[in-house]
Amino acid sequence: MKITSIGRASGVAVAAALALSACGSSSNTGSTGSGSGSSSGSSSSSSVSAGTASADSSCFSGNLSGQGSTAQGNAMQLATTDFASKCSGAKVNYAPTSSGQGVTAFLAKQVGWAGSDSALNSEKGEPAKAATACGAPAWDLPMVVGPIAVAYNLKGVGKLTLSSTLIAKIFSGKITKWNDAAIAAENKGVTLPSTPISVFFRSDSSGTTDNFTNYMNTTDPTDWTAKHAKAWAGKVGQGKPKSAGVGSAVKATDGGITYVEWSYAITNNLAMAQVDNGGGAVALTAASASKAAEAATIAGTGNDLKLKLDYATKAAGTYPIVLVTYEIVCSKYADATTGKAVKSFLSYLVSPEFQGKLSTVGSAPLPSAIQSKVVTAVNAIG
Repeated sequence: MKITSIGRASGVAVAAALALSACGSSSNTGSTGSGSGSSSGSSSSSSVSAGTASADSSCFSGNLSGQGSTAQGNAMQLATTDFASKCSGAKVNYAPTSSGQGVTAFLAKQVGWAGSDSALNSEKGEPAKAATACGAPAWDLPMVVGPIAVAYNLKGVGKLTLSSTLIAKIFSGKITKWNDAAIAAENKGVTLPSTPISVFFRSDSSGTTDNFTNYMNTTDPTDWTAKHAKAWAGKVGQGKPKSAGVGSAVKATDGGITYVEWSYAITNNLAMAQVDNGGGAVALTAASASKAAEAATIAGTGNDLKLKLDYATKAAGTYPIVLVTYEIVCSKYADATTGKAVKSFLSYLVSPEFQGKLSTVGSAPLPSAIQSKVVTAVNAIG
């Protein structure tokens, strides 16, 4: 598909302290819900423009179910609670299972929409399958920016820098000790123990895995040779289910390391490596992650807003490992009641009010240039 630049939007202003909710993830590259539709002060962010048009946010009555990405689980918990307070007749349920399970349920018409850390996969024929399930084209609508932390637990080491090459070598099993000479060379002055490195990865089909492996294959295809995929292709490590599983495993393991959404690294009180793509070490913050999202380009056409992120960026101050979670929807629903419910709920998700709250759950709002396009798409859902 033709890739069109969306330009660079203004930065994200984020609260310094994150008030995290309880928990509840194919890569940013590049169904109907009839079974689950109704039977029948926030902080502000400069990424959400005050002048951006709003989607049609009228309420619906009844039930709506979605499932998928765990990366947006905290954001969805906040959204469903807030939406219920605004629309008393509506009940929205979101199950943070995994991106893979969410897409599978959407294609089987078991849910009204799917949350996924990546757009529908053309190589696997997912857009065509979704169009058949919907009776109309499906759209990938970006909604939540989610930084991926390289989180670790290493006694006595509270600050660590890892280059893209070191990350690929650690997760491929080519570096197995924390005091390896290559790690020491990038962390001068840091006393590194000889503790074995324990890699933890997602055992379930995960969009977070897809994005993280895409990062490694893009930045160091020599050491991480496998193409990106939702299923872990590494030869070392232990698999744990969902974001909560890998986060808890690293917390309990001296020498442990994993890739996990920012909010789960925080809730597990894990240290997070600074990442150096060649432009200098960059710590994970909302501002540094937003720079990567702001530079995304649109790889979809029309209201299908599939994004392409530049994982190999060397831009100063840019944290390169981010994902954008999508809400995968039918452009037109066979069941009008389900279509109204999905449109109503997504209208709230893309609103400046909700986007401005995302920093409180370890996520970041959409850059304004993307947000305005999502508003247009949501308004067009039939």
